[in-house]
Amino acid sequence: MTAPTDAGEAGAGEAGSPDRRATAARAGAEPAVAAALPDVESLTAALDAADYVVDPGLATALFLAIRLPQPVLLEGEPGVGKTEAAKALARALDTPLVRLSCYEGIDASEALYEWNYPRQLLAIRMAEAHGSTLAEADLFTRDYLLRRPLLAALEHDGPRPAVLLIDELDRADDDFEAFTFELLAEAAVTIPELGTITAAHPPIVVLTSNRTRDLHDALKRRCLYHWIDYPSPDRAAEIVRRRVPDSALPLTLDATGAVSRLRGLDLEKPPGIAETVDWVAALTLLGVRQLDVASADLAATTLGSVLKSRDDLELVRARGLSWLTGAGRA
Repeated sequence: MTAPTDAGEAGAGEAGSPDRRATAARAGAEPAVAAALPDVESLTAALDAADYVVDPGLATALFLAIRLPQPVLLEGEPGVGKTEAAKALARALDTPLVRLSCYEGIDASEALYEWNYPRQLLAIRMAEAHGSTLAEADLFTRDYLLRRPLLAALEHDGPRPAVLLIDELDRADDDFEAFTFELLAEAAVTIPELGTITAAHPPIVVLTSNRTRDLHDALKRRCLYHWIDYPSPDRAAEIVRRRVPDSALPLTLDATGAVSRLRGLDLEKPPGIAETVDWVAALTLLGVRQLDVASADLAATTLGSVLKSRDDLELVRARGLSWLTGAGRA
């Protein structure tokens, strides 16, 4: 795959022609998408109907990603809802979610495509059995192509574009990050044997990062950017109630307040919304309706739902359960 590697290449178009990246970013959403989501408020309502509580900043970033269209990079601490935002967006648009989960060592064959070598070998043997041979061009056609997430999203046949989630891109290495530039800039990829494949319905691209490493400036230039912070306890309680609808309101308020206090400690792994949901679900299953002195023992036995390391557990237990439940606050 070809990809620009520096600022000069990233900003340069062909001689006498506008920057292809800028042209793509100003192309606008497809009519069906534009009609479904005419403004930020309509997207907020659609996400709400998809059980995703969104603040105005994130709603605006997602709206622009859809309507410009332009990839959006969502960064934030683990568990704040970056991945869920992409999932909810796909539900709101009633379109497929295509997810690529990144990890150290991921390469093009796992993200974009690979050739079906067993099928190619079978075709060669069948041709030999019939006394003929196959040319190389006969073996490298779409019939032998195995589509991985990136290519599947580009070749989605509509009627609305797919939502392509490139999840935890910071876990991949610099080479793979550069590999994505063509797709992000032009909704296209280059396969040497087939040429450049351009999406008929360019996907809505959401990238996420936990900032385990800094992403390249060339990638950020191709994207809108939004930082997702931890929600306030009240907003977190609303999110939890949607995920655990049979939980008691006092419990969700107490638990989200307790998690907010936990984040104020020097924890190895501060809990996010996902851990809060798990904790409330566990407490609800055990019949707890609020965090107080009477439920302190049960709260202690379920801390493994919200804290994920021995050192963090010991740190919180040293503070005392009255502090965790709020009874120990000054």
